[in-house]
Amino acid sequence: MAHPYLELVDRIDRALTAAENVFATLNGRKVTEMRKTGGDPLTHVDLALDEVLRDSLQVEGDGWLSEETADDLSRLDTELVWIVDPLDGTREFIDGLPEFCTSVAAVVDGMPVAGGVVNPAADLRVVGAIGLGVSCNGESASPRPSGPLAHMTVLASRSEVGRGQWEAVESAGIVVQPMGSVAYKMARVAAGLDHATWTPVPKHEWDVAGGAALMAAAGGSVIGVDGELLLFNQPRPWFSGVIAVPPGFEIHLEAVKTLIHQQRAG
Repeated sequence: MAHPYLELVDRIDRALTAAENVFATLNGRKVTEMRKTGGDPLTHVDLALDEVLRDSLQVEGDGWLSEETADDLSRLDTELVWIVDPLDGTREFIDGLPEFCTSVAAVVDGMPVAGGVVNPAADLRVVGAIGLGVSCNGESASPRPSGPLAHMTVLASRSEVGRGQWEAVESAGIVVQPMGSVAYKMARVAAGLDHATWTPVPKHEWDVAGGAALMAAAGGSVIGVDGELLLFNQPRPWFSGVIAVPPGFEIHLEAVKTLIHQQRAG
């Protein structure tokens, strides 16, 4: 019998290929920057990606939650909802930094069970599902083993580092690597390219879902900043912060929670 999430992974693979095709059509063309209500950047690429993802992923009966689609709360009545960020890291994309991605997650009864992230600029594609593991560019991958906290490389938001919010972490001897896109950072952790990532800053579900699915597939965890379980497809799709860590990281969790408290206080 085929694994129950295999068909979801097939859909995710097709969606990520469609996203790559959208990026490929740019071919050096200038990206037109617009502004959303609230001031966040938006491009025609965000909107084109949203369209192809929905065409590739959603079938009748599936819910949908995307950063670029008006929220239809009928998703709350569906068993399966697709939570996507068509272009996570739009600012980096506009500025030409290879730290952006398309992020996709299949969420069943509140839990991300399958997901995928593709960053064509970094030639990175990570796909996985619970029970099927994670692949990185077609090869099996797994998180790095959890060792001493002071020897780990933790990926951090570029903007947070710029605001000085990671000084307490650096003072603890942890290697802090600034990088754009929450989903891209989480995909790198799931694929074993870096040790961990967290943010003390609130995030929407679409920022987190794809990476959370990959971390679950890899045997790691994505939890709230107080160590709580994160449930997706909520009426208010928002978290106060997230921690993405490999298996075995539990011994460091209290220390990380203390650091996050210091980050917020600073």
